[in-house]
Amino acid sequence: MVSRVIPVDPFDLVVFGGTGDLARRKILPALFRRFCAGQMGANARVIGAARADMDDAGYRSFVSDAIAEFDPDAARHKDHLDSFLANVSYVVLDAKGDAGWDKLAATVQKGRVHAYYFSVGPGLFGDLAQRLHTYGMADANSRIVVEKPFGHDLASARDLNRVLAQHFDEHQVYRIDHYLGKETVQNLMAVRFGNMLFEPLWNSQYVDHIQITVAESVGVGGRGDYYDRAGAMRDMMQNHLMQLLCLIAMEPPAKFDPDAVRDEKLKVIRALDPVAPDNVVRGQYEADGDAPDYRTQVETPDSRTESFVALKAHISNWRWAGTPFYLRTGKRLKDRASEIAVVFKEAPHSIFGAEAGRHRNILTIKLQPNEGIELGVTIKEPGPGGMRLLDVPLDMTFAEALGEDGPDFPDAYERLIMDVIRGNQTLFMRGDEVEAAWQWADPVIQVWEEGGETPIPYASGSAGPDDALMLMHRDGRRWREIKA
Repeated sequence: MVSRVIPVDPFDLVVFGGTGDLARRKILPALFRRFCAGQMGANARVIGAARADMDDAGYRSFVSDAIAEFDPDAARHKDHLDSFLANVSYVVLDAKGDAGWDKLAATVQKGRVHAYYFSVGPGLFGDLAQRLHTYGMADANSRIVVEKPFGHDLASARDLNRVLAQHFDEHQVYRIDHYLGKETVQNLMAVRFGNMLFEPLWNSQYVDHIQITVAESVGVGGRGDYYDRAGAMRDMMQNHLMQLLCLIAMEPPAKFDPDAVRDEKLKVIRALDPVAPDNVVRGQYEADGDAPDYRTQVETPDSRTESFVALKAHISNWRWAGTPFYLRTGKRLKDRASEIAVVFKEAPHSIFGAEAGRHRNILTIKLQPNEGIELGVTIKEPGPGGMRLLDVPLDMTFAEALGEDGPDFPDAYERLIMDVIRGNQTLFMRGDEVEAAWQWADPVIQVWEEGGETPIPYASGSAGPDDALMLMHRDGRRWREIKA
């Protein structure tokens, strides 16, 4: 099955940090795939900007190598490569000085969409925004894309918002969270608001609890310096998992447009109760076999940064009062797997007797590695011998359900970058939304930092600290097994 492609208007996309890891792994291959799909016209241009000393030819070689390494379909699309590279150029530029800015201003074409991707640290956001205005490259057709982390806490997020607002209106700022570009995340909204089957049951009367898991099998790798300053709460919980929580819990927006959707997400964040200290578990992975421990990878022997966090949250509104939300994320876990599980309550009375056992319906939205949706239903076990019940899945794995060769859907960065060009902010965070998320997360982090609490060790390749299991066991519940 091939997804329908709608070409976008001509644009210039300037990638600040164009020689960095994010550009190499994600942004440049994503743009090439959209070019091959026909969504980028032949007059769309990609301009890399960074301090590295190279010319256009050198940068095209860099882009070609990145595509060959990180686009699994690069060989199949090799006939498109020369055409794509013909529209790629490079400017040597100093983000904090004036070198290169005149050349960049002369390179950017007037009268078309200008997208500026800030693939750099947040400390450079203000410098870039200011110089774009100083050199006349910011106008009504301009958009800026900023990556997480958007701030380190509430105060720094407010400062960043204030700096960007000096040069760009809110509708021109795209705070990107690649999780929102995943096909299944968007399908979550389709399942909720496009099917009468689920919405009447989507509340505390029928839902026992909701689990959100984002598990990674890798360690901190080459991100040790950044990660040890951030930790799992800042790196994942405050943004990725918060966004998933909002989508699963929000009220139906009046219409599917950016502000209507983001208004409802903001209401969820503001309705979150403060998290009690005994409802949070922090962990840090240890060496196991060939896997190194966290402190070795970050080169901080006494690090107290968490590589795992699990917590129980409550939303104080009419829909969700009394329904717990259990969230967990961590590195060096058993498998790489992300999912949302909506666990419905048991039937109020079983006509089949105690021997039939206890059964619940579970709606599982699988985000990675295989995107899909699964609904667990209870049926009679085949064969004689009475009414024995068992649970079976109604499984819709997208790659199997939508065609023999799987769906030809863009990945998260492809979709989100094209949304920037189209001017669609639905899948991007608004400034007040980011600040509200930090306002909820900051007190949790502050308790740890002021108390000097040490994370609980857990073995690499496990499901995390045992205390995280007890977070649910004490409520008579259990985490779903982490599996790919």
